[in-house]
Amino acid sequence: MRTRRLGWAGLEIEAGGERLVIDHVRNLSPVFPGWKAGEGLVAPSGPVTAALLTHLHRDHADVAALAGVLAPGAPVLRPAPGHGDDEDNVTTLPAERELTRHRMATEVVDAWCTREVGPFRVTAIPAVDGLGDPQLNWVVRADGQQVFHGGDTMFHGYWWLVARRFGPFDAAFLPANGAVVDVPHLRPPSPLPAAMDPEQAAAAATILDARYAVPMHYEAEQPDKNPGYVEVSDPEAEFRAHAGQRAHVLPVGEWLDLAA
Repeated sequence: MRTRRLGWAGLEIEAGGERLVIDHVRNLSPVFPGWKAGEGLVAPSGPVTAALLTHLHRDHADVAALAGVLAPGAPVLRPAPGHGDDEDNVTTLPAERELTRHRMATEVVDAWCTREVGPFRVTAIPAVDGLGDPQLNWVVRADGQQVFHGGDTMFHGYWWLVARRFGPFDAAFLPANGAVVDVPHLRPPSPLPAAMDPEQAAAAATILDARYAVPMHYEAEQPDKNPGYVEVSDPEAEFRAHAGQRAHVLPVGEWLDLAA
């Protein structure tokens, strides 16, 4: 198995001549108006067998991008719809509508449930979303190796269960930007990070016993996304300091061969 960062939280996993993507996006401007479409983001290296979504925020669920890379009829595995009314689900409804419009072959997967897709065995993992929307993390296994993808989860108490049931991991891709988020529908706003910061991500990597701890869900150049989204100043450097020898900063577009 080998893995490739596609930018932001996007990941491509290749095994047995087939590809799977997690949170692949090509246009972040609906969430971050200062980010030009395609900037810092790359496409998968070929047709994709399946797509996994950690949640339906538009910076993790770009349905138009998926429609351009998925093989006909390829499954899109996703968490459950949001709870409550349209106001509660304001951050997930655009992606929900896009999934319906593009007639994606979606399947809601419950936490701890496993699916076989081509050469990949994928398991949905509990996660905690910083805005209160449903989120899953994913464990993907193929060729005798396995990786963990953390979406943009907050730190939580499931890490030890995941480690006992699946660890150790060949690689863990973990959000590390510690974003503080101020959105109009959540009042009063929280001054605390809505996704793991570098120290928390490093702690999760240690619990998961990851051979490679790869930070993601950050932008090194930090363009002017929007005033309600503030990352830590240098996620890469802070993550290296906390994760030590596990840390493996993987540039966007580059491969990590887990069989090496």
